[in-house]
Amino acid sequence: MRQRKAAESDDGTVSQSSATPSANLLGDLAESLDRALPVPLGTQLRGLIEFGIALGELPAGQRLPSVRELAERANIAPMTVSTVYRELRLSGLIETKPGAGTFVADGHSSDGLRSAAMRTLQRRVDRLLLEAEELGLAPSLVASLVNARVARSRPATRPLRLVMVGNFLDATQKYADRIKTYLKAGDSIAATTLESLQQDAAHPFAYDICVTLAHRRGELENRLPAGIPVVGLSFIPAEETRALLAAIDPLARVGIVSVYPEFMALMKLGVLRFTPHVANPELRLMTAPDLQPFLDRVDVLVYASGADAILPHLPAGRQAIEFRYVPDPHAIEQTLIPAIERLRSQSAFQKERST
Repeated sequence: MRQRKAAESDDGTVSQSSATPSANLLGDLAESLDRALPVPLGTQLRGLIEFGIALGELPAGQRLPSVRELAERANIAPMTVSTVYRELRLSGLIETKPGAGTFVADGHSSDGLRSAAMRTLQRRVDRLLLEAEELGLAPSLVASLVNARVARSRPATRPLRLVMVGNFLDATQKYADRIKTYLKAGDSIAATTLESLQQDAAHPFAYDICVTLAHRRGELENRLPAGIPVVGLSFIPAEETRALLAAIDPLARVGIVSVYPEFMALMKLGVLRFTPHVANPELRLMTAPDLQPFLDRVDVLVYASGADAILPHLPAGRQAIEFRYVPDPHAIEQTLIPAIERLRSQSAFQKERST
């Protein structure tokens, strides 16, 4: 969904486009539905919300428009919006609070409290670093002191085993490789897919913690053994993808290929965000019957991760850009790492009690 900036008039009043986050979201959802796509509007709406959650554009606690508001603004049937909301509620992605409205679900009731606690600790760390600077101490020395104190405060634990669960193995392995750089020495992270996880359901689960896309967390919590933490991460477009899109020739004929119908509208918006100079890119599903003629006439192909199978059919000399996402570094540091350290502390405590 497009990002809007506040506009202020000469008399200091804020324009309607930046009135409230809820008003902006209502406009974004309504305007992002594309009637030119061969995808039902209900499917598009579900994709905009579902993938908006996965990409961090719809954070936990975000209020969604009412059924009536969205139906009127988007000029679609209220039953369509109501059906989408019901499906998303059943998936655990949104929740309705009587008398308050519909919101992006938190998933865990304690997440908000943990976020507030993290912010409090971050402010205290900032004050500690400022005090150290006034005393002439380097930040690296402060970090060493804190690490040493933490190490003394709990017994050593075994390395943790993580698994990243995604839709396509190649892309998921890249996500896991990125997350690996944030882990401690000895910790490991494997990659698998939702499909493989389902096929291996009869085998013992060999991991301590599961990582997945934000909108898949509830689904995995229902599949995995009780007690296995599941962390949902938001994702952002990769820096290389953004750079390649920005460098496309303004006169190039750009084609976009998506794997999932519900992702088409959001993928088009994502491409246009980094290619505002490109006019009218065409979209297709990778299963479209006219895919080959479509590939023959584009100068630049932007394809979703998982659509690699179409690349051999692209004429020689044409540019292909994977619209690749990476785990949001802020989500890793603020959501995943604290979850890992909580699990590590629990393991240490259990080990201490057993000795």
